[in-house]
Amino acid sequence: MTSTRPYLIRALYEWIEDNGLTPHLLVNAESPGVEVPKQHVHEGRIVLNINAAAVRDLRLGNDWIEFNARFGGVARTVRIPLSAVLAIYARENGQGMAFSEEQGDEEPPPPSSSPQPDKPASRSERRPTLKIVK
Repeated sequence: MTSTRPYLIRALYEWIEDNGLTPHLLVNAESPGVEVPKQHVHEGRIVLNINAAAVRDLRLGNDWIEFNARFGGVARTVRIPLSAVLAIYARENGQGMAFSEEQGDEEPPPPSSSPQPDKPASRSERRPTLKIVK
């Protein structure tokens, strides 16, 4: 199953922009594949303004976030794997969403090979059924 992270990031980006606020990303700059200006990294993290007025060619993909921006007057291409995004939020009020570093693209563990004894399902565990009412 695909990760929900790219969909949530795109939805929150749009919501923040629609409300006239400034979307920011908090990124783990030490994650593999992160391409950001290292001189702006603080304690292994970087905050990036991804407002439409601050960046060019913003692409919020399913695997990567990519854009061009100026840092200290120097144009740079920024590439961030989605697994490195720790949060997206509005600068003005802090509203948004944080993601855990563990959350993301990891596959769920395989089911255990030891058989589990069958037990009757509780009322809350039973699947709902439909009845025809005449």
